[in-house]
Amino acid sequence: MRTVTPDNITDVFTSYFGPDTDPRVREVLTSLARHLHDFARETRLTHAEWRKGLEALEWAGRITDPERNEFVLLSDVMGLSSLVDMLHSVPGATSSSVLGPFHVSNPPPLPIGGDMKRDFEGQVLLVEGHVRDTDGNPVGGAKLDIWQTAPNGMYSSQDPDQDIHSFHALMTADENGRYAFTTVRPVSYTVPNDGPVGQILDAAGRHPWRPSHLHYIVTAEGFRTLVTEVFPDDDPYLDQDTVFGVRDDLVMTYVEQPAGSFPEGFALSGKVPDAYSRVEFDFVLSKA
Repeated sequence: MRTVTPDNITDVFTSYFGPDTDPRVREVLTSLARHLHDFARETRLTHAEWRKGLEALEWAGRITDPERNEFVLLSDVMGLSSLVDMLHSVPGATSSSVLGPFHVSNPPPLPIGGDMKRDFEGQVLLVEGHVRDTDGNPVGGAKLDIWQTAPNGMYSSQDPDQDIHSFHALMTADENGRYAFTTVRPVSYTVPNDGPVGQILDAAGRHPWRPSHLHYIVTAEGFRTLVTEVFPDDDPYLDQDTVFGVRDDLVMTYVEQPAGSFPEGFALSGKVPDAYSRVEFDFVLSKA
């Protein structure tokens, strides 16, 4: 079409689709173009602003590597990742939450009662719970991919002083769906803010902080994969997570335990003379 105007460009864009275009591709691209065009018209987007946006995307591409995905981080801080999670969470099952850009594949196996803290400083945290279905039945043999930050607030993929699988583990629940391990209490941390995402946060007057949390990917045959994270109820950033990952059902309570009370059945049993924290958290999976 030769006569393209600000008012008809979206319709013209749609008319250019080929007759064999997949219907879902047509739906998604048409909606994307419509919202982009409406955004430009509504804000009267200038050439300088348009170029700034493209430069930010180019910058994100340059600094993205296997250890840091700036595009995932951009999706996170804009709330898109969490919105997609919430749109596809199943009522009655544990809410999903953001995967984040720092997951490491193929973590080492960890037996029930195993330890992830190793030689790191910090108070011992004993974590345990069960994996169940939406009817309350145990999901025996469920796999739990677990990871977190070190006490310095960095994931292993960010920190050259850590082994790549530091604070990463894969656990198989027992026949009753039980899992249990020890670690060090995670800490609040800032998302990387030295790139285009950091500039967006600065421009919006937003901080880069996330509340402390434990990450999980829970899988079991016949069930939907759950990607989520759980947060302590006393974290100062719980109500202002910069990536919008907190859900009511993902908030847990660390309970302080007195010195000398550490239980049997763990790799650290008999090795924890001081006070420690304990938390129980159950995961509910929905059928596939």
